[in-house]
Amino acid sequence: MLERPRAPWPYDFLPKVAGFTVLSDDVRDGEMLADAHIFAGGNTSPQLSWSGFPPETRGFAVTCFDPDAPTASGWWHWVVLNLSADVTSLPAGAGNPDGSGLPAGAISLRNDMGQHGYGGAAPPEGDFPHRYLFAVHALDSEALGLDSSASCAVAGFNLTFHTIARAVVTPVFQNLSSRSAVTTRVVTAGDPGHHTRAVASPPGAGRLSRSTTGSGAGGGW
Repeated sequence: MLERPRAPWPYDFLPKVAGFTVLSDDVRDGEMLADAHIFAGGNTSPQLSWSGFPPETRGFAVTCFDPDAPTASGWWHWVVLNLSADVTSLPAGAGNPDGSGLPAGAISLRNDMGQHGYGGAAPPEGDFPHRYLFAVHALDSEALGLDSSASCAVAGFNLTFHTIARAVVTPVFQNLSSRSAVTTRVVTAGDPGHHTRAVASPPGAGRLSRSTTGSGAGGGW
Protein backbone atom coordinates (compact mmCIF):
# COMPACT_ATOMS: atom_id res chain seq x y z
CA MET A 1 0.00 0.00 0.00
CA LEU A 2 1.29 3.46 -0.86
CA GLU A 3 2.12 5.60 2.18
CA ARG A 4 0.52 8.96 1.50
CA PRO A 5 -2.08 11.32 2.97
CA ARG A 6 -5.62 11.40 1.70
CA ALA A 7 -6.48 14.11 -0.80
CA PRO A 8 -8.83 16.89 0.35
CA TRP A 9 -12.38 17.30 -0.97
CA PRO A 10 -11.65 18.98 -4.33
CA TYR A 11 -14.69 21.25 -4.44
CA ASP A 12 -13.59 22.91 -1.20
CA PHE A 13 -11.03 24.78 -3.29
CA LEU A 14 -13.49 26.17 -5.84
CA PRO A 15 -15.99 29.02 -5.48
CA LYS A 16 -18.93 28.12 -3.26
CA VAL A 17 -22.11 27.37 -5.20
CA ALA A 18 -25.62 26.25 -4.36
CA GLY A 19 -26.48 22.59 -4.02
CA PHE A 20 -29.26 20.42 -5.39
CA THR A 21 -30.13 16.72 -5.45
CA VAL A 22 -28.62 13.88 -7.48
CA LEU A 23 -29.89 10.33 -7.02
CA SER A 24 -28.92 7.00 -8.57
CA ASP A 25 -30.42 3.54 -8.89
CA ASP A 26 -26.88 2.15 -8.93
CA VAL A 27 -24.58 4.07 -6.55
CA ARG A 28 -24.84 5.61 -3.07
CA ASP A 29 -22.69 7.92 -0.95
CA GLY A 30 -20.03 5.92 0.89
CA GLU A 31 -21.10 2.55 -0.55
CA MET A 32 -18.90 0.26 -2.61
CA LEU A 33 -19.21 0.37 -6.39
CA ALA A 34 -20.65 -2.81 -7.87
CA ASP A 35 -18.54 -4.76 -10.37
CA ALA A 36 -20.77 -3.42 -13.15
CA HIS A 37 -19.18 0.01 -12.69
CA ILE A 38 -15.48 -0.87 -12.31
CA PHE A 39 -12.95 -1.00 -15.14
CA ALA A 40 -12.22 -4.72 -14.74
CA GLY A 41 -15.95 -5.52 -14.56
CA GLY A 42 -18.78 -4.18 -16.67
CA ASN A 43 -17.17 -0.73 -17.06
CA THR A 44 -20.69 0.73 -17.24
CA SER A 45 -21.59 4.24 -16.11
CA PRO A 46 -24.30 4.31 -13.42
CA GLN A 47 -27.80 5.73 -13.76
CA LEU A 48 -28.12 9.30 -12.47
CA SER A 49 -31.06 11.68 -12.05
CA TRP A 50 -31.22 15.16 -10.58
CA SER A 51 -33.68 17.77 -9.37
CA GLY A 52 -33.92 20.99 -7.38
CA PHE A 53 -31.42 22.96 -9.47
CA PRO A 54 -31.79 26.75 -9.86
CA PRO A 55 -34.51 27.91 -12.27
CA GLU A 56 -31.94 29.99 -14.18
CA THR A 57 -29.98 26.85 -15.13
CA ARG A 58 -29.28 26.82 -18.88
CA GLY A 59 -27.42 23.53 -19.18
CA PHE A 60 -25.64 20.73 -17.33
CA ALA A 61 -22.37 18.86 -17.27
CA VAL A 62 -21.73 15.51 -15.58
CA THR A 63 -18.32 14.43 -14.33
CA CYS A 64 -16.74 11.56 -12.40
CA PHE A 65 -13.45 12.37 -10.67
CA ASP A 66 -11.22 10.35 -8.32
CA PRO A 67 -9.20 12.68 -6.05
CA ASP A 68 -7.47 9.69 -4.43
CA ALA A 69 -5.60 8.43 -7.49
CA PRO A 70 -1.82 8.39 -6.86
CA THR A 71 -1.16 11.41 -9.05
CA ALA A 72 -0.81 15.11 -8.30
CA SER A 73 -3.96 15.81 -10.32
CA GLY A 74 -6.41 13.05 -9.43
CA TRP A 75 -8.08 11.05 -12.21
CA TRP A 76 -10.94 11.97 -14.54
CA HIS A 77 -13.16 8.96 -15.24
CA TRP A 78 -15.94 10.69 -17.15
CA VAL A 79 -16.83 14.14 -18.45
CA VAL A 80 -20.10 14.85 -20.29
CA LEU A 81 -20.78 18.32 -21.69
CA ASN A 82 -23.59 20.08 -23.59
CA LEU A 83 -26.51 18.58 -21.69
CA SER A 84 -29.51 20.85 -22.21
CA ALA A 85 -31.49 22.26 -19.28
CA ASP A 86 -34.40 19.88 -19.92
CA VAL A 87 -32.20 16.80 -19.41
CA THR A 88 -32.58 15.63 -15.81
CA SER A 89 -31.27 12.06 -15.98
CA LEU A 90 -28.83 9.72 -17.69
CA PRO A 91 -29.51 5.99 -17.96
CA ALA A 92 -27.00 3.36 -16.94
CA GLY A 93 -24.56 2.89 -19.80
CA ALA A 94 -24.85 6.47 -21.06
CA GLY A 95 -21.06 6.63 -20.93
CA ASN A 96 -20.46 4.00 -23.60
CA PRO A 97 -17.57 4.90 -25.91
CA ASP A 98 -19.61 5.59 -29.05
CA GLY A 99 -21.77 8.18 -27.28
CA SER A 100 -25.01 6.53 -28.35
CA GLY A 101 -26.35 6.58 -24.79
CA LEU A 102 -26.19 10.37 -24.51
CA PRO A 103 -28.96 12.85 -25.38
CA ALA A 104 -28.71 14.61 -28.73
CA GLY A 105 -25.99 17.26 -28.74
CA ALA A 106 -24.15 16.00 -25.66
CA ILE A 107 -20.51 14.91 -25.90
CA SER A 108 -18.08 12.85 -23.82
CA LEU A 109 -14.46 13.90 -23.53
CA ARG A 110 -11.45 11.60 -23.49
CA ASN A 111 -11.00 10.38 -19.92
CA ASP A 112 -7.65 9.83 -18.21
CA MET A 113 -7.57 6.24 -19.47
CA GLY A 114 -7.36 7.79 -22.95
CA GLN A 115 -10.86 6.72 -23.99
CA HIS A 116 -13.98 8.70 -24.78
CA GLY A 117 -16.84 7.97 -22.43
CA TYR A 118 -16.85 6.39 -18.98
CA GLY A 119 -13.89 4.53 -17.50
CA GLY A 120 -14.61 2.57 -14.33
CA ALA A 121 -12.71 2.47 -11.06
CA ALA A 122 -9.29 0.79 -11.19
CA PRO A 123 -7.10 1.70 -8.18
CA PRO A 124 -3.82 -0.01 -7.27
CA GLU A 125 -4.26 -3.30 -5.46
CA GLY A 126 -4.19 -2.81 -1.69
CA ASP A 127 -4.47 0.97 -1.83
CA PHE A 128 -6.96 2.60 0.51
CA PRO A 129 -10.50 3.01 -0.84
CA HIS A 130 -10.88 5.76 -3.42
CA ARG A 131 -13.79 8.19 -3.71
CA TYR A 132 -15.59 8.55 -7.05
CA LEU A 133 -17.27 11.96 -7.22
CA PHE A 134 -20.17 11.74 -9.66
CA ALA A 135 -21.09 15.43 -9.98
CA VAL A 136 -23.86 17.17 -11.87
CA HIS A 137 -22.98 20.81 -12.56
CA ALA A 138 -25.81 23.26 -13.25
CA LEU A 139 -24.49 25.91 -15.64
CA ASP A 140 -25.26 29.49 -16.62
CA SER A 141 -24.73 28.64 -20.29
CA GLU A 142 -26.03 26.04 -22.71
CA ALA A 143 -22.51 24.94 -23.70
CA LEU A 144 -18.90 25.68 -22.81
CA GLY A 145 -17.73 26.08 -26.39
CA LEU A 146 -15.56 22.95 -26.22
CA ASP A 147 -15.51 19.96 -28.55
CA SER A 148 -14.64 16.31 -27.85
CA SER A 149 -10.92 16.97 -28.35
CA ALA A 150 -10.76 19.15 -25.22
CA SER A 151 -8.98 17.74 -22.18
CA CYS A 152 -10.87 17.06 -18.96
CA ALA A 153 -8.68 19.64 -17.21
CA VAL A 154 -9.75 22.31 -19.70
CA ALA A 155 -13.38 21.31 -19.15
CA GLY A 156 -12.91 21.49 -15.38
CA PHE A 157 -11.37 24.96 -15.71
CA ASN A 158 -14.31 26.21 -17.75
CA LEU A 159 -16.85 24.58 -15.45
CA THR A 160 -15.47 26.58 -12.54
CA PHE A 161 -16.49 29.82 -14.27
CA HIS A 162 -19.97 28.65 -15.33
CA THR A 163 -21.24 26.44 -12.50
CA ILE A 164 -24.05 28.00 -10.47
CA ALA A 165 -24.96 24.87 -8.48
CA ARG A 166 -23.55 21.38 -8.00
CA ALA A 167 -24.85 18.01 -6.79
CA VAL A 168 -22.50 15.14 -5.92
CA VAL A 169 -22.94 11.46 -5.09
CA THR A 170 -19.77 9.69 -3.97
CA PRO A 171 -19.51 5.89 -3.98
CA VAL A 172 -16.15 4.30 -3.18
CA PHE A 173 -14.07 1.36 -4.29
CA GLN A 174 -11.05 -0.57 -2.98
CA ASN A 175 -9.09 -3.16 -4.93
CA LEU A 176 -8.42 -6.06 -2.58
CA SER A 177 -6.69 -9.35 -3.34
CA SER A 178 -9.39 -11.12 -1.28
CA ARG A 179 -12.88 -11.22 -2.82
CA SER A 180 -14.65 -12.46 0.32
CA ALA A 181 -17.45 -10.51 1.93
CA VAL A 182 -16.44 -8.43 4.94
CA THR A 183 -18.06 -6.01 7.35
CA THR A 184 -16.62 -2.52 7.05
CA ARG A 185 -17.15 0.99 8.32
CA VAL A 186 -18.22 3.81 6.03
CA VAL A 187 -17.12 7.34 6.85
CA THR A 188 -18.78 10.05 4.81
CA ALA A 189 -17.18 13.47 5.15
CA GLY A 190 -16.15 16.56 3.25
CA ASP A 191 -19.67 17.67 2.37
CA PRO A 192 -22.87 18.49 4.28
CA GLY A 193 -24.40 15.40 5.83
CA HIS A 194 -21.25 13.87 7.37
CA HIS A 195 -22.08 10.50 8.87
CA THR A 196 -20.53 7.20 9.89
CA ARG A 197 -22.22 3.81 9.69
CA ALA A 198 -21.32 0.15 9.53
CA VAL A 199 -22.37 -1.86 6.46
CA ALA A 200 -21.92 -5.38 5.17
CA SER A 201 -19.85 -5.10 2.01
CA PRO A 202 -20.53 -7.27 -1.05
CA PRO A 203 -17.95 -9.70 -2.44
CA GLY A 204 -15.07 -7.70 -3.81
CA ALA A 205 -15.60 -4.86 -1.36
CA GLY A 206 -13.19 -3.46 1.21
CA ARG A 207 -12.98 -0.65 3.73
CA LEU A 208 -15.05 2.33 2.62
CA SER A 209 -14.70 6.05 3.16
CA ARG A 210 -16.07 9.29 1.74
CA SER A 211 -12.39 10.18 1.88
CA THR A 212 -11.38 7.25 -0.40
CA THR A 213 -12.02 4.93 -3.59
CA GLY A 214 -10.51 2.43 -6.25
CA SER A 215 -10.50 -0.75 -8.59
CA GLY A 216 -8.64 -2.88 -11.14
CA ALA A 217 -5.45 -4.85 -10.46
CA GLY A 218 -2.39 -2.95 -11.59
CA GLY A 219 -4.35 0.25 -12.14
CA GLY A 220 -4.10 3.46 -10.21
CA TRP A 221 -7.41 5.14 -10.56
